[in-house]
Amino acid sequence: MSPRLRPVVRGTVLALRYGFGAFFLYGAYHKITRGWLTSPVMREHFVQRLSEIDPESFSAAYLKYFAIPWYRPVAWVLTLGQVSVALGMLLGFAVRPNAALALFLVSNISAGSYYNASMPPFFVVSLLLLATPSGHWVGLDGPLHRRFPQSPLFR
Repeated sequence: MSPRLRPVVRGTVLALRYGFGAFFLYGAYHKITRGWLTSPVMREHFVQRLSEIDPESFSAAYLKYFAIPWYRPVAWVLTLGQVSVALGMLLGFAVRPNAALALFLVSNISAGSYYNASMPPFFVVSLLLLATPSGHWVGLDGPLHRRFPQSPLFR
């Protein structure tokens, strides 16, 4: 890569990382402040979505046999996952593992038929953050990797 282009690429990746973190922070904030962890709100969303999609689709089976019966643990995993991704991206802490977690969360959201035009960029940014050492450029991953070079969390 051209030395002149390197700062532009790094700046773009960092801007995407911070935007990604902010989006996940908002998602977690929304679920926590609206009581999704202690109420059947998520189940109601799943039931509503199930009524709108092809009952023979993979998404319908995912909702019917997994998401709806397990809506409470799903709400907790999704919300705590969003908190982890948000803090990881904003602090540059365990960016690659958190990018993998984001990919897992976005895949599960898509499996539940919540796929729309905003999802492909989330997949792309997750993969970009997995592929780049942005937590070393700005964040805690660089110093933590030097202190704990064998830890896969900070690579």
